[in-house]
Amino acid sequence: MSVSCGVECVFVLGFARWMWKRCTHVGSDDSATWPAATAEEFEAVPRVCRLILAVYETDLHNPQFPPAGGYKLNPDWVVKRVAYEQTLGRAPPYLIYTDHDKKEIVLAIRGLNLAKESDYKLLLDNRLGRQMFDGGFVHHGLLKSALWLLNQEGDTLRRLWEENGRQYSMVFAGHSLGSGVAALLALVVVNHRDKLGGIPRNKVRCHAVAPARCMSLNLAVKYADVINSVILQDDFLPRTPTPLEDIFKSIFCLPCLLFLVCLRDTFIPEERKLRDPRRLYAPGRMYHIVERRFCRCGRYPPEVRTAIPVDGRFEHIVLSCNATSDHAIIWIERESQKAVQLMKESSPGTIITAPKVQKFERLKTIEKEHKDALDRAVSLNIPHAVATSEDQSHEDEREPSHAKREDASETKQKSSGKSANWDQLVEKLFKKSESGDLTLNKDAAASKE
Repeated sequence: MSVSCGVECVFVLGFARWMWKRCTHVGSDDSATWPAATAEEFEAVPRVCRLILAVYETDLHNPQFPPAGGYKLNPDWVVKRVAYEQTLGRAPPYLIYTDHDKKEIVLAIRGLNLAKESDYKLLLDNRLGRQMFDGGFVHHGLLKSALWLLNQEGDTLRRLWEENGRQYSMVFAGHSLGSGVAALLALVVVNHRDKLGGIPRNKVRCHAVAPARCMSLNLAVKYADVINSVILQDDFLPRTPTPLEDIFKSIFCLPCLLFLVCLRDTFIPEERKLRDPRRLYAPGRMYHIVERRFCRCGRYPPEVRTAIPVDGRFEHIVLSCNATSDHAIIWIERESQKAVQLMKESSPGTIITAPKVQKFERLKTIEKEHKDALDRAVSLNIPHAVATSEDQSHEDEREPSHAKREDASETKQKSSGKSANWDQLVEKLFKKSESGDLTLNKDAAASKE
């Protein structure tokens, strides 16, 4: 009897300790050691959020639900707006916008629509470890959606880039479900830049707002120079390692699901999580907007922290009443706008005084952080992680072939008058089964294991 009582006491104490750690873990703890972001690198986020919100409008000349201050865009610069009727369930609605003030070509994708069955089908089209790309795992359904979208709009994006003197940046942006599609769009474009006219890697950007976990850790770190993830405080989606299809099947009992995920992940060692190549993560560099503190009421002036974390990359669910509200794009737009204004007001850079952190110096710091993150991933033995020197050598090896393919494709297009077709890329990644369904071709990296 005494032994059983002792075991019960140990169990109760252990569970009480776990409950205390989970209940006292707040969203700001995930980025407590990160440095602050600068206004120059973060000022594009509110603008991108407004463009994503603009996808929800049917007429931007007479908007029905504008955010505070309006959309701040020129409706005449909207190249194309595509609704569910045109996508036929292959991708969420999106908008193509040419920002001549900022010299950007933006493809903005809206988030999940709870009333649309096609969005659920897109999320359910996945299985753990099913889809490989560039030596890592990605979400199968989101990759198919990205490839379909590029096949539809690749010629338009290339034409816009060439018509504007090949000087504009190519920006992919999305929220929630759209963030996963946008991130994989950037992934594919960076690996096949010749299909968009040979656009340089440094002119391709992605802003994943409230991002879905859509790629393995080695890819999330490798493409941190291209993809930026924006997370508001306690948002549940970037922290939930449970597959997306399980989350949205349980959307009406989400608090119960999140609690069970917390309990399960407590007993999984960190090393096991890092060495599982199939485990998906939020992509790229992280920008964490923090506006609440532990045991404090109300919202505080938001601050933005940034890093390229490898271990401890938003791994713990926050048991918070704001876990779902922080996922809303309207709140992210408001808080990011406040954060940018505060950063500009507190910046010592004025006409008289030079800025504290010069832009060139900050760019060098960002590059160094990316190299350190790549090296850290190798040191932790993360599957398929590539060191800085190896990644650079692979990029140098690919560049001449890209140039050759670009010249060849341009010559072919001039002679035949036909545009590049992304179906060739689909054929490399997928094959049709006897029933007509697309099945996965094994990645070369998988065969090496």
